[in-house]
Amino acid sequence: MNKSSIINLTVRLGLLLVLVVGLSGCGSTAQDPSVGYGKDPALPTPDKALIPLVNVAEATGWEDGEKPVPAEGMEVTEFASGLDHPRWVYVLPNGDVLVAETNAPERPDDAKGIKGWFFKIFQKKAGGGVPSANRITLLRDEDGDGVAEFRSTFIKGLNSPFGMALVGNTFYVANTDAVVSFPYEEGQTEITDAPTKITDIPAGTINHHWTKGLIANDDGSKLYVSVGSNSNVAENGMEAEEERAAILEVDTQTGTYRVFASGLRNPVGMAWEPELDALWAVVNERDELGNDLVPDYMTAVKDGGFYGWPYSYYGDHVDTRVEPQNPELVATALVPDYALGSHTAPLGLASSLGTTLPGFENGMFVGQHGSWNREPRNGYQVIFIPFTDGMPSGDPIVVLAGFLEDNGDANGRPVGVAIDGLGALLVADDVGNVIWRVNAAP
Repeated sequence: MNKSSIINLTVRLGLLLVLVVGLSGCGSTAQDPSVGYGKDPALPTPDKALIPLVNVAEATGWEDGEKPVPAEGMEVTEFASGLDHPRWVYVLPNGDVLVAETNAPERPDDAKGIKGWFFKIFQKKAGGGVPSANRITLLRDEDGDGVAEFRSTFIKGLNSPFGMALVGNTFYVANTDAVVSFPYEEGQTEITDAPTKITDIPAGTINHHWTKGLIANDDGSKLYVSVGSNSNVAENGMEAEEERAAILEVDTQTGTYRVFASGLRNPVGMAWEPELDALWAVVNERDELGNDLVPDYMTAVKDGGFYGWPYSYYGDHVDTRVEPQNPELVATALVPDYALGSHTAPLGLASSLGTTLPGFENGMFVGQHGSWNREPRNGYQVIFIPFTDGMPSGDPIVVLAGFLEDNGDANGRPVGVAIDGLGALLVADDVGNVIWRVNAAP
């Protein structure tokens, strides 16, 4: 095939992909989204397509006076606005709120080829194409009115930072490629010390799922780092997935780490469930199997547990796209504890411990960033999962909605969630560039 033929073929394939995207609603009929939630979600027959359904919500931001819609009896206000792609929130013991303003690093070997080129366009449409500010900003509500009057650059010059954790007087940050630490004193509004590297973590030139979550155990001796896969279903080869699709346990004294749990395609937010002192995580499952596969989920992460990816999902449901298969490993795959809907992209997770929101005292809040691979769209909301005796015990309750317009555009997209020093819920909105605050209505 000569050069001219190759160019013509490339153009035709590109036009075909555009056509398929334009007809994205023409696939199989989606189930009611509610059947993809709970302890026993519906798992229909896989619907594999040569070219995946793409149904991206265009990021438009909020008009003046617009805001999300809270649950009945709640009110939502702007805690802070005018931020630069805020993705994660962390509340310090004195009530100061830290916000990771961040986005993906340079990834020269991710999303290559025609398909990858189009996905980059779709990512930009969804609000994910902006450069990373690479900083953590401190917000302080000085008078207790639920609005941050004071703002400062807490740490700058980071590398796509995401997870944060304070242990004593040491502040840890999960950059996309390393966990680093800084000395911290209560009330400090800026850190200028050089970072101390605790350990490198999987990154590289693909770094497909770049966000790295971070949480410490009770005594601060261990850090847990969530590391997503380098692909959808290992299409880059398993050698590219070493120590990825996993939660790593890092020893804070030595910097050494081990794989705590594996087979988790893209774990992001983590939280401790206080009653059983269990580590929970939200996980983004695989795409391109149809509108209703595979449900994303939250689960209590077991030490040494394997959760199926890439070979299977929800226990022993084999994904035939993966070659070679690994039936011996699939036989050990654990079933997640609670499904969070198909393609909802759960990123944020926070225990309700400390909240003053009536009716939400025992459970977990989940920030669902929203789907790109489903028609109709799914997610784009913050939900609450009630718990009893340390385990999920009911249907999800929508806490904050209204991120999607009737025309399908996205005013905002929720990511990180946290309980502030006064018991309200904070929500990072990386399209609206706002930190929302949900509180009981007066």
